[in-house]
Amino acid sequence: MDLLDWHRGRLSSRRLAVLVKHMPRDSATTQRLHGESAEWGVTDYLLAAAVDHLAAANWMFASVNTDEDSDPPEPPVPVPRPGDEAAPDEPPEAPSPSDLARFFS
Repeated sequence: MDLLDWHRGRLSSRRLAVLVKHMPRDSATTQRLHGESAEWGVTDYLLAAAVDHLAAANWMFASVNTDEDSDPPEPPVPVPRPGDEAAPDEPPEAPSPSDLARFFS
């Protein structure tokens, strides 16, 4: 497809807009317009959410089933997503074992 056809009158503005809107995710134009988020599809976001929820569930299970005298396990770090700010150096504050026990009771 020659973009000069738009200037020559052989390609309508509507057709050009449709072509640009439906370009593949790996095209230079789409990457320039949407940045890193152009590389991720719905499946990628759903998979990242599933991994985050599974890690949180495993962490909660381990937290509830540890001895009171031992240190609680480290909370999971979520999968980084495009457009997210840089992850802070400190992990989020973990709920106490009593909060977790109340949640599961």
